Amino acid sequence: MSAATLIAREEWRLLLRNRAGLIATGLLVLLILVASFTSLERRSAIAADRDRYQTSVDRDFDAQPDRHPHRMVHYGQFVFRPIAPLAFFDAGVDGFTGNTILLEGHRQNSANFAEARQSSLLMRFGQLTPAFVLQTLAPLLLIFLGFASVARETERATLRLMLAQGIGGRSLLAGKLLGHGAIALAVGAPAFAVLIGFVITGSAAWPTIMLMIAGYAGWLLLWAFLSVVVSAFAGRPRDALAILIGLWLVMVVLLPRALPVMAAAQTPLATNIETEIALHRDLLEVGDSHDPDDPYFNDFREDVLARYGVETIEELPVQYAGLVSIEGERLTTQIYADAARRQAAREARQNGLVYRFALASPLIAIRQLSMALAGSDIAAHRDFLDQAEAFRYDFVQRLNRMQAVLIPGIEGDDPRIAAANWRTIPRFSYTRPNPYDRIGALVWPAGILLGWLIAILATAMIAARRIERSAR
Repeated sequence: MSAATLIAREEWRLLLRNRAGLIATGLLVLLILVASFTSLERRSAIAADRDRYQTSVDRDFDAQPDRHPHRMVHYGQFVFRPIAPLAFFDAGVDGFTGNTILLEGHRQNSANFAEARQSSLLMRFGQLTPAFVLQTLAPLLLIFLGFASVARETERATLRLMLAQGIGGRSLLAGKLLGHGAIALAVGAPAFAVLIGFVITGSAAWPTIMLMIAGYAGWLLLWAFLSVVVSAFAGRPRDALAILIGLWLVMVVLLPRALPVMAAAQTPLATNIETEIALHRDLLEVGDSHDPDDPYFNDFREDVLARYGVETIEELPVQYAGLVSIEGERLTTQIYADAARRQAAREARQNGLVYRFALASPLIAIRQLSMALAGSDIAAHRDFLDQAEAFRYDFVQRLNRMQAVLIPGIEGDDPRIAAANWRTIPRFSYTRPNPYDRIGALVWPAGILLGWLIAILATAMIAARRIERSAR
């Protein structure tokens, strides 16, 4: 058995004799399991509620009586975002983004009913999910278990004895790293087992789960190795503990919360009022379909008459108001789409600034990787908005075409079409994006975590040479 393996076994033996360490480890493992099962239960309840609400609003839409199609355009349709299977593990931004949208004509509504608006301020610190426990609390445990790993030997003067017995600095640190690395993986094992269970039940794919496990394994190893290396450089355990706690405060608490504020100050987003004013101004510029003297729709009327080869609106084989609704919806949709793209670009600049600082705070990297794989990042939310908007446009234009084609054959002051037409309109079906379609969102954070591990191991080699020189 090599010297490194013997030293690793000694670290495990010391942990088993450390009652406080055992209790802390047991509590964290229990917390991971509790967070997993409570998150699963919560996810199941949310998914069931959204499915029930979606079924209810679809049924109510189909049950509408004979109406004018334009009334149905304003009646609208609600859609609910289905929760991703792995959102139980990492809720990401789901708690801060809306999940319900009212789809109607002439405008794009924002997603509403974000959970953060209905919860206490404690939610801003983080939801109790396995990801939160692994990202925030597990590093503290690994610091507590590893801060004295090498400094203890120095303080007790056993380091010189070990070196005198022929154990080199590299073997010493290799054993410490091996021992604490195995402890770190054991701490994450319950969460990894839950993730593998999702693959077995068919709720997730192996590549996604294995990459998520690899990411969190790298995150835990990072803190275990960092604790050993800092302990090797510090002369006393208490000094090592102070340094490690300071690093945890900066990298896990301060930077991830300060950077979004800095990004918001550097690239501010328009407020709701500013956005509405800008949209209203742009809408006025494209023309008013209700104004008979509007220049744009005067030209549009002439184009329609020429297309159908008639002289007056009354001679058209379709309802002119329906054609105006189709054209007006096309124009307003383009305006809202342009505004949405500008907003998305500003948000992307904000996120880009935060992600660049993952070099200084690997928590940002593991969060980005975890949310992307769980389908709970801002890109997944925007994909839902895009799919909902594509459905809204098709939904409204189908009703507008019904107005243009079906209304001319109906007499009376209040023409209505048969209720059976509502059931011919497709229902919203959300297709979850494949995380590997955005490979850059996975490669960058994975590279950051790997870079940190390599840097720590390189620093460990420097510490090993330093230990060997101290024995001469």
